[in-house]
Amino acid sequence: MSDQPSQTTPAANTGPDVPPDHLSVNPKSPFFDAEKLQRGIGIRFKDRVRTDVEEYSISEGWVRVQAGKAVDRKGQPLTIKLTGPVEAWYEDLGDNPPVARKN
Repeated sequence: MSDQPSQTTPAANTGPDVPPDHLSVNPKSPFFDAEKLQRGIGIRFKDRVRTDVEEYSISEGWVRVQAGKAVDRKGQPLTIKLTGPVEAWYEDLGDNPPVARKN
């Protein structure tokens, strides 16, 4: 996978080769979609590729990441919300996939 995918696609585009604007890895979330997650989602946040993202929103410009090893009383990981530019792409499309980003 290339660190700089070359094609740009607006986040509003919902084509089959562009990840959704908002996605979560938590099955209890309304933004969970196992089919899309199985394809593999690459996330770049503030010009750094991140592999620890629990949830993201491209249009709102934030990601949620786990806050260390802390868990709540139900055993769910505690997360923190980080704001900044977010880009997403499907990792199964090769070296130059279309990238969803806020324009």
